[in-house]
Amino acid sequence: MGLPFVLLLMIADPPLGADRGAQSLDRAVGRSAATVRQSAAWRAKPPGRRYSVTVPIGKPEPAVPLPAIAGPADARLPLVVLDPGHGGHDPGATSPHSGKREKDVTLALARAIRDELVATGRVRVALTRSDDRFLVLEERYGIARRMKADLFISLHADAAESQEAHGASVYTLAEVASDREAARLASRENRSNIINGVDLSAHGSAVSSILLDLTQRETMTVASEFARLLHREASDDMRFRTTAHRFASFVVLKAPDTPSVLFETGFLSNEDDAKFLSSAEGRRQIARGVREAVQIHFAKRIAATGR
Repeated sequence: MGLPFVLLLMIADPPLGADRGAQSLDRAVGRSAATVRQSAAWRAKPPGRRYSVTVPIGKPEPAVPLPAIAGPADARLPLVVLDPGHGGHDPGATSPHSGKREKDVTLALARAIRDELVATGRVRVALTRSDDRFLVLEERYGIARRMKADLFISLHADAAESQEAHGASVYTLAEVASDREAARLASRENRSNIINGVDLSAHGSAVSSILLDLTQRETMTVASEFARLLHREASDDMRFRTTAHRFASFVVLKAPDTPSVLFETGFLSNEDDAKFLSSAEGRRQIARGVREAVQIHFAKRIAATGR
């Protein structure tokens, strides 16, 4: 018979150093848990001391004082606000022929136009600045809005690299810029401003945007009509560029409820234009053209609206 098989169950001893590795792992886990507990305790503890920095910002600047109104003391008459461009530390363009500065030319021209308009007895006139002072662009049309002006004319004298460039032009607000500016105005004023007698605070944002858009579109239409009228009436007294009526996104034209134009009266960089703009006779001729355009403009408005 064969020999019986004997099954031997052998259990191997743990390798050398295994118990020390397990002990090291336990200690590492313990240290990690302790670190987490300490970190959580540190985050839960409020800071013992707070620091603050105070910076004086001063008092808000008061609004620019409103200018005096020249002409008849009759609030029913239309108000024209003339805006001599530049001023103060901003001289604008300087003529290479005479050294005349735009800020001085536009102020003298604004005074001449004011006198012509007042002499008619049919309109009232105000100047955004009557001396050599600086106004930011928003303050210029802001004055016209605060005074509830019926027409705003910003006066400038251009300059170009080519001294051959000459002639006047009339700018009105570009259509592409009006919608964005209307939206920004609605947001900035927080719907509390009154546009053409409509209190925007009484309406939702969507309605306010529509009202502002409609108001500004009407304003732009009126401004464009006056620009074409100014070109027609002043052409006999002064030179205009081939394309006289132009569109641009000038800041001073962005009042949503005041018809506004920017009148570039000529180029100080052109010798003939510079002489014309700096002469008393040139100013009188420009003023006559503006006077005729303004009178016809308001006569048409009264006939169309009854006011």
